[in-house]
Amino acid sequence: MSELPGLRSAAGDQQGRQIPPASLARLTIYLRALNSLLAEGIERVSSEELADAAGVNSPMLRKDLSYLGSYGTRGVGYDVQYLNSQISTALGLTQDWRVAIVGAGNLGRALAGYSGFQSRGFEVVALFDADQMIVGTEVGWLRVSPVEDLATVLHRTRANMAVLAVPAGVAQQLCDELVAAGVTSILSFAPVVLQVPDRVQLRKVDMATELQILAYHAQRAQDPDLDAGSSARAAQ
Repeated sequence: MSELPGLRSAAGDQQGRQIPPASLARLTIYLRALNSLLAEGIERVSSEELADAAGVNSPMLRKDLSYLGSYGTRGVGYDVQYLNSQISTALGLTQDWRVAIVGAGNLGRALAGYSGFQSRGFEVVALFDADQMIVGTEVGWLRVSPVEDLATVLHRTRANMAVLAVPAGVAQQLCDELVAAGVTSILSFAPVVLQVPDRVQLRKVDMATELQILAYHAQRAQDPDLDAGSSARAAQ
């Protein structure tokens, strides 16, 4: 199972065409840039301007958007509102996504209180924890439910996505319970590899790993001799 599967486009003559994982990831960046343009009242944007706002080159942007169909007009550019709508549709953001967060520690509470989810089409509808000192407390308008009631609350709230913000030792068990309750889209912050059925989409966010990768690049930026040494060894 891939952690970032491709997505089948549902737009125009490209209907059913698989969107590669790298392009899929960039579509989310284009959507964020388009939302910013809409907030500024900008109605049209050129491929060069949109690519610059997204931090990519314009040929890459045009190739990515070709998986959705052809929405630009030469010399005129893209209709910002229309392109925003087409990308949102392709990403499934026009559907009703109801999110349950398992783990009401510092990370879970921060995620539950993040206002950006609602504006991007995700409604947090449930929050769970196993600590009886936390169960019953409130985070915004949500009351923390006990994990023992996981299946019942998921059914009642019609949650169809879940976020795991729990320690490694209990992550697999809770992941299994989510799957058993019918959740097939899971985002995990747990520092452990989880096993799920093929029908379940699992995304993993490992902040420690990302920091390690960042440290690798930062070290080379600070010491150019490291890259010089690597190039010399590769040439031998």
